[in-house]
Amino acid sequence: MCLIVFAWRPGHATPLVLAANRDEFYARPSLPLATWPEAPGVHAGRDLEAGGTWLGVGPGGRFAALTNIRDPAQAQGRRSRGELPAGFLLGELSPAAYLAQVAERVRDYSGFNLLAGTAGELWFYHACEAAPRRLPAGLYGLSNASLDTPWPKLRRAKAALADCLETPEAECLLATLHDPQPAPDAELPDTGVGLASERLLSSVFIASANYGTRSSTALIVAADGTRQLVERSYGPYGAHLAEVKLDLP
Repeated sequence: MCLIVFAWRPGHATPLVLAANRDEFYARPSLPLATWPEAPGVHAGRDLEAGGTWLGVGPGGRFAALTNIRDPAQAQGRRSRGELPAGFLLGELSPAAYLAQVAERVRDYSGFNLLAGTAGELWFYHACEAAPRRLPAGLYGLSNASLDTPWPKLRRAKAALADCLETPEAECLLATLHDPQPAPDAELPDTGVGLASERLLSSVFIASANYGTRSSTALIVAADGTRQLVERSYGPYGAHLAEVKLDLP
């Protein structure tokens, strides 16, 4: 998962409205959004190479999502980052307690950002920070740096999400995620991957022969706890492959 924009607004009719793109090599095997057979309360995609997930919801209003930190010089962890959101969805710890445990073993993983929440609270942990933090109400964006790092793609996606918030609908959120406009060279971050890659990665929706946006997910959580999840999956050059929609109690 490489781009997440979300509105967290406790007390509102729709306290969590989120739009997220998962960017990955097309060759990496995965399963689309579905109910996990061994955990019927968990609904998420699944990485078949390492077994984890990038975004999902679980029992009791649980929610978790992950992005990687883009840094070619970072040490490679011995464990898969995808187990981090999966562990929260499958467990019973509070977001604060779970992220505190993650922080104790952060060196087991390559760099990551992790969101974990329930119906009443939302927490964030950046692997390079000292401790997790509880998020107040607000409009946020997360890519492959830290929370609200103002990369051009993040600014564009947050502005587009804001236009969807009066009456949130999945179609508006998914349109927000399907923006192929690259950033001007003068606005590109320098994350050590080279100019050509910075250009490719600078758009909200990424499409190429080997790497790109594999899935786009819209999540709308209502105050009564009901949740709507819609996922569109894509192949090389952005070819639309399938759509899954779940309406959950």
